[in-house]
Amino acid sequence: MPTLEEAQKEIIAEFSEAADWEERYQMLIEIGDELPVLPPELKTEDRLVPGCQSRVWVVPEEKEGKLFIQADSDSAITKGMIALLLRVFSGRTREEIKLASLEFLKEIGLDKHLSMSRRNGLYSMVNKIRSF
Repeated sequence: MPTLEEAQKEIIAEFSEAADWEERYQMLIEIGDELPVLPPELKTEDRLVPGCQSRVWVVPEEKEGKLFIQADSDSAITKGMIALLLRVFSGRTREEIKLASLEFLKEIGLDKHLSMSRRNGLYSMVNKIRSF
C-alpha cells in the first residue's frame, strides 16, 4: 500500500495526463465506476454525508488501529470524488487522516473546477471521514 503522500502523488500524476477538464470529469466518473457498490443495508441515514447535494454514504471500519472506509453515491461525479478520497484516506490511522494535507485537490484543480455545491460536498465528505 502506498503511503498517504505517494497516493496523492499518484492521483496528481494521473490527472496531469488529462488534456482538459472534460477529460478530468470523465476520469472522475471512471474512478467512481471502479468503487464497489455499497450493499443497500449499509445505506442508512446515519451514514449519509451532511452538506452534499447528492446522497453519499460513508461506512468506516477500524482494524488494527487503521480506518478502512467504504463509500457510495447516487451521483457519478460525486462517486468519483469519494473514490479519490478513499484512495488517500482508507487504510490509514486516525492521526494520519487528521493531519493529511489536501493539497492534491488543489493540484488536480478540483477546488477550482467544481461548482460551489460540489466543492462544499467534497469538503463535507472530508469532514465526515475526519470525524471518525
